[in-house]
Amino acid sequence: MPLPTLRCPLVQWDAPTADADAAAWSGIAPVAFGDVQTGGAPEQATELRLAWTGEELRVLLRAWDTHPWATLTERDGPLWEEEVLEVFLDPVGDAQSYFELEVNPLGTVVDLVCRRNRSGHIKDLAWDCAGLQTAVRSWPGGWTAELAIPFRSLVAEPPRAGTQWRANFCRIDRPAGRERELTAWSPTGVRLFHVPERFGAIAFAG
Repeated sequence: MPLPTLRCPLVQWDAPTADADAAAWSGIAPVAFGDVQTGGAPEQATELRLAWTGEELRVLLRAWDTHPWATLTERDGPLWEEEVLEVFLDPVGDAQSYFELEVNPLGTVVDLVCRRNRSGHIKDLAWDCAGLQTAVRSWPGGWTAELAIPFRSLVAEPPRAGTQWRANFCRIDRPAGRERELTAWSPTGVRLFHVPERFGAIAFAG
């Protein structure tokens, strides 16, 4: 499967609201997640929209879900054990370390750095994404999360128009009575998200 590239337009707006119908998002076309292993259509869809403001990356993730649920409310808890939306960012693009941010349907957040070692990856939960803002909104067909991720919490200098970052966006859905469903914007070819070589690219546009 070819690696995707997603154009990230430059916009200006206020704090995140997780409102997919907000005017600021209306001109940005969504892209769909596929099964993490095959890229096929999932049972419950997820859409991604991206933008940037010059100072922060804006991520909107809209998850169709017949029964969204979560119980964890403590920051940096193991959100990946329940239902969650995830953001992976590798500004350097060397697949050796990358940032991971997660939000669950209750608005709980985990932020960490993954670093490659001989046996896989080590999760460093000591890192905090300074200035991170998030919002979560439930609606009759599912739930939506929006993240405003300050660039200076990730890199020394913000990207410029024309810059590309490696990234992926993923979802864990755990419907009652069925096997968990793993989906991603850039399918990894295996039932894992932590395959940085399969991250796509986000292209910052002017």
